Amino acid sequence: MSTNGLTYDTGALIAAERDERLLWSLHRAALSRGIAPTVPVGVLAEAWRGGPQHRLSQLLKGCRIEAMNETQAREIGSLIAQSGLADIVDVAVVEGAVRRGDAVVTTNRNHIEQIADVTNASIPIHDV
Repeated sequence: MSTNGLTYDTGALIAAERDERLLWSLHRAALSRGIAPTVPVGVLAEAWRGGPQHRLSQLLKGCRIEAMNETQAREIGSLIAQSGLADIVDVAVVEGAVRRGDAVVTTNRNHIEQIADVTNASIPIHDV
């Protein structure tokens, strides 16, 4: 786990709702170290399907939801152009993780690596 933090992608939130043990183990470890994982607002929108989503709601209580500002939006747009991957949510996950020095918790390592490659940043990735 990164000492700076964790960023969850949509697959991580879905894993939480499915009560997948690996995700919950990573989450508890982060919280025990005083780390509130970051969930970009687009990730939440992609994973949320209305209530009740009890396990996801429980996970979100320990997370920081990050809104997107204009500067981030421009950087994300540039990364979309550079990476050739039009998935704005995955690109936002990587942009934020690079900016904060976070590891990424994902079910889609290939997309995260493809985007990270154009940033020239080394992002620790935890598969769930």
